[in-house]
Amino acid sequence: MKQSVIYISKLTLLLFILILSTFHTNAQETKPSETKTETTSSVKFRPFDGIFILGYVDNGVFLNFTGPNISYTYKSSKIILGMLPSLRYKEDRGAYKNSPITPNLGIGLTYCYKKFAIQVPLYYNTKTATSNGKWNIGIGIGMRLK
Repeated sequence: MKQSVIYISKLTLLLFILILSTFHTNAQETKPSETKTETTSSVKFRPFDGIFILGYVDNGVFLNFTGPNISYTYKSSKIILGMLPSLRYKEDRGAYKNSPITPNLGIGLTYCYKKFAIQVPLYYNTKTATSNGKWNIGIGIGMRLK
């Protein structure tokens, strides 16, 4: 038993070193110089867009960051459809209370102009003993960091 644990820990360490060395060598590669062509519009998939939003939905406040998305860029404007990893702040008023801060994943449409962002998110509240599950629409404003 003890030998198998030592073997597994050595194997894990070896895999960790191998993964780190792969990232290190990729970071050292030089990219060929690219000629800059002017394109006024583009559609891209991005894992993170550097936008944070503060808004209101379902009698509570949310703070979210744009997650994986598909974006369309035209000059200084950007339209994003994507997932929204969020923290929701909502106080329950009933006899049984949930935590006031809960992690949540929503979906929504975000419009950015330069550094300003406005968003229309959709969040799902699951079924409880007192209410059916339903989608809630919200509104938020925020800032683009990139």
